[in-house]
Amino acid sequence: MKSQKHIVLLGDGMADDPIEELGGVTPLQYAKTPNMDEIASGGVSGLVSTVPEGFEPGSDVANMSIMGYDPAEFYTGRAPIEAASMGIELSPTDIAFRMNLVTLSDDGGSRRMVDYSSGRITTEESTRIVEYIEREFGSHEFSFYPGKSYRHIMVWKNGVGGIVTTPPHDISDEEIGTYLPHGNGAGRILKLMRDSQRELPGHPVNMARVSKGEKPANSLWFWGQGTRPTLPQFSERFGIGRGAVVSAVDLVQGLGVLMDLSVIKVEGATGWIDTNYAGKVEAALNALSSGADFVYLHVEAPDEAGHEGDAAIKVRAIEEFDKNIVGPVLLGLKKFDKYRVLLMPDHRTPVRLKTHDTEPVPFSFFGDGFKSNGVADFSESACGKTGLFVDRGSALMGRLFG
Repeated sequence: MKSQKHIVLLGDGMADDPIEELGGVTPLQYAKTPNMDEIASGGVSGLVSTVPEGFEPGSDVANMSIMGYDPAEFYTGRAPIEAASMGIELSPTDIAFRMNLVTLSDDGGSRRMVDYSSGRITTEESTRIVEYIEREFGSHEFSFYPGKSYRHIMVWKNGVGGIVTTPPHDISDEEIGTYLPHGNGAGRILKLMRDSQRELPGHPVNMARVSKGEKPANSLWFWGQGTRPTLPQFSERFGIGRGAVVSAVDLVQGLGVLMDLSVIKVEGATGWIDTNYAGKVEAALNALSSGADFVYLHVEAPDEAGHEGDAAIKVRAIEEFDKNIVGPVLLGLKKFDKYRVLLMPDHRTPVRLKTHDTEPVPFSFFGDGFKSNGVADFSESACGKTGLFVDRGSALMGRLFG
C-alpha cells in the first residue's frame, strides 16, 4: 500500500478581529478564498489554542506547538531556534539573542519604535551592517551573525540569564524606555544597543537609505534570548518516514533543523507578499513525490501585514496565499493515492494591535478519513460555530497522522 501524504498549509497570522473598514468582518472573511473554503467545507474544522497559558503569543511558541511539541516541555527561547537554522553552534552556556535592525525616532527626548524592520531593509544591505557590527563590537564574548533582512543573531558566550526583553514588533510607535532590556546582566546588552545608535547612522548603507527617503537601520534591538533546546526527532515522535519544511524564515527552518526535518530553501522566497509562491509549492510537492510523508509549508506575509496595521495588504496577502499556495497544492495532491491536509494560521495578528494575541485560531483537516462537520467557509466565526475546540495546539499533529 502506498504511504499516505500529509501537509500543513500555514498562513502566518491570518486570523484577526472584525475591522470597520472591511465592513465589520475579519480579513479572512472579507478575502476571496475559494480554495481554503473548499478545505473547510469538505473537512473537519474548529478552533485551537496554539499558545499555552503563561507564554507570549510568538510565532516560535505557536509553530512549535502546531508541529507537535509542547512549548512547556521544549521551549527555551526564539533566538536559539533561529540560530539552528543559520548553522550557529551553541555550547550549553551560550545564550543566543535575536537581533533586529530597527528604526528609532531621532527627534530628541524619548525615542520611539518607528519600524521594527528598518523599512524592510534588504538582506544585502543588512549583511553589510551586521558584518560592520561584528568588526566593531565582536569579541571573545559577543559574536554577531547576519541573517535575512532585519532578522539577525547575537551570541553571548557564557551569557547571563534572567534578562527581560521585548519583541520590537510588539511596541510599534511606542516610546522604548520601559521596554528596554532590564534585569541581571542587562547593562551589557544596553551598552551594545547604545553604541550601535552612535555608530549606525553614519554607516554608508544608512546614508544611502536616507538619501532615497528610506528608513535607516539606526539601532540594534535584542530580544528572544535562550539556550540551545533539545527536541526529539519528528519521524520517531510520530512514527512516519521523512518530513520536510518549506519556509522563508529562519524560525520555522530552525524548528525543522532541531526536529531533523529536511529544510528546503526556495530561491526568491521572502517573508513578504513578493515571495516565490510557485517555487514553494513545487518544492513541497516534489518532496512528497520523492518519498517524504510530511511537509510543513509556511507563508509569512499575512503576519507581516498585520504588524504593519494594514488591513488591505493583509486581505491581499491572504488571497495570494489561497490562490498561489492552497489552490496549486490541492491540485497537486490529487496524484497521490491518499493524503491529508491541515490548514491554519499559527496565531492571530490583529491589524488594530499590530502584534499577536493569545486568542484561539481556526483550523481545518481535509482529506482521507475526514468528513465535513458543516463549515461553509474558512474563517474565525465559521470554524468557531462547529463547537470543536482543541485546547492544546500540540495535539493537532497527532490527529493529522491519525
